[in-house]
Amino acid sequence: MPDPIISVSGLRGILGQSLSPDTISRYVAAFVEQLPDGSILLSRDGRPSGKALGDIVQGTINLLGRDVIDAGIAATPTVGVLLRQYRCMGAIQISASHNPPEYNGLKLMGADGRVVSADKGAQIKAAYEEQPTTWAPWNEVGNTSLCEDTTSEHIQKVLETIDSGLIQKKKYRVLLDSNGGAGSIVGVKLLEALGCDVELLGGEPNGEFLHSPEPTAENLQTVAHRVRESRVQVAFCQDPDADRLAVIDENGRYIGEEYTVALCLQNVLFKRKGPVVINGATSRMNEDVAAEYKCPIYRSAVGEANVTQEMMFRDAVFGGEGNGGPIDPRVGYIRDSFVGMANILELMTKKKKPISKLADALPRYEIVKHKVEMDPDQLEEGFDRLKYQYKDAQVQEGDGLRFTWKNRWLIARASNTEPIVRVIAESKSADESEDMCISATRTLRGI
Repeated sequence: MPDPIISVSGLRGILGQSLSPDTISRYVAAFVEQLPDGSILLSRDGRPSGKALGDIVQGTINLLGRDVIDAGIAATPTVGVLLRQYRCMGAIQISASHNPPEYNGLKLMGADGRVVSADKGAQIKAAYEEQPTTWAPWNEVGNTSLCEDTTSEHIQKVLETIDSGLIQKKKYRVLLDSNGGAGSIVGVKLLEALGCDVELLGGEPNGEFLHSPEPTAENLQTVAHRVRESRVQVAFCQDPDADRLAVIDENGRYIGEEYTVALCLQNVLFKRKGPVVINGATSRMNEDVAAEYKCPIYRSAVGEANVTQEMMFRDAVFGGEGNGGPIDPRVGYIRDSFVGMANILELMTKKKKPISKLADALPRYEIVKHKVEMDPDQLEEGFDRLKYQYKDAQVQEGDGLRFTWKNRWLIARASNTEPIVRVIAESKSADESEDMCISATRTLRGI
């Protein structure tokens, strides 16, 4: 069987191929055996395979002599809140995020409510590969209890960051596309608490995706059409575990994931000045927004664990990733689509402008993203060719390669979650960004 994909924060694979019961159990044991004594929170997104995987995970944890608090189906950012609320030592979220339905996986979180750090992830991977499991004796098997209220604490934390009363007066008409994932569970309650009239798509968290799960422009064409028909004022589109948010404006135009953090930043920095952290593949428009408010901004390596680590080091007031993942430390050090919704609605209210005008007012850059299938053994040679080709650029290494020029940048890096190389370019022109990606892809492949 092929190996699963193990990133800094978890494991992912295709059921029946790289993801087997034995693989799941071994990986869970490698994580749990490194945690201090205490309960472990377990949850899943709506994928049909999640219940069966959950039974394996729960049984493994109990047979290790540990207690489980089962939150059922919940969004990943909700899990980050719950494990702190119940003072668990760690959490496992069963999810493959935006991957196709044949995938599933495990996201790991520590007691601080964020995905495990890169160093911790490396330790877990080493234990998974080398360390034998020590099972509990028959009379020390752990127990499982159910988490009765999975939403109140998370909703309250989000509401505390904004002026909910001001938003309630607007009575916005909002379309929420949860796409059969876990996002509707908190999403509907939060939006209704903000006085919104909610039209819901894919509200049953059953993993039956209405469209491909990654919230990109091409995958959201039917949602954009629905927006034009429904005459809503904004549409919020989530990935299956609801840690990412894309936006469609009142005209049915896809604004997109890259704008999510930038729009949130405009709202947050108006009220609270301080450092901001984004990753190396996130749009430069965030740098311009931070500069407008005279706030420092820092770039981490790609990956949520790297962003949150840098946020803690910088004592950042906000952060996020350009895949639509805003992070507000007041709610939790974890990407959170609900934080995005609340901040965007507050921004619309305070600026007294529709979402289309707010997006148009942001500094305009064109970011293009390509995926390159490539033999991992050829990656180093491909990177060497890129460094030779772009000798005129400032080069950063460590998280793939990042090339920076005065008004543009390009990244080439191996994905943490898929067997591909991501090539991302940004400039003032969509054609230029596209040409940069095509040229870099050809160089990587040695064409």
